[in-house]
Amino acid sequence: MEDIKRKSWFGRNWPWVLPVGGCLTIIILFALGAGAIFFGVSKIFKSSAPYTYAVERAFENEDVIDFLGEPLETDGIISGNISLKNDEGEADFEIPIAGKNGDGSIIVVANKINDEWVYEKLYVLIKETKEEINLLDKGLEGI
Repeated sequence: MEDIKRKSWFGRNWPWVLPVGGCLTIIILFALGAGAIFFGVSKIFKSSAPYTYAVERAFENEDVIDFLGEPLETDGIISGNISLKNDEGEADFEIPIAGKNGDGSIIVVANKINDEWVYEKLYVLIKETKEEINLLDKGLEGI
């Protein structure tokens, strides 16, 4: 009896394995790169002085706690921009927050002048009622 030698699985399927495998590799690398960029940008925002100051002020504000409920937490993707150059900079972004009673956003508009942040706008916008809760005390805008 004569033995018939069969090709291996790869030998039979290489015409479609190589293109599909190459495309999947490119897609996976793209997704990993996009994820790294997203988390890098989020880290830049979250480590900035305006972000930490705004979240601290919002989470300590009794009116915000009354409207949104406790516990408060940041909830979602930060939108906007922040730019820094030496001791100057600008920040204009929105931080989504949520509590057990509802959602809102912290709105931050600030300028960094001579290494000091001056806040033009800092308030929480309640999603349901569109009410604005000011987080700036008069005379404390520069921090």
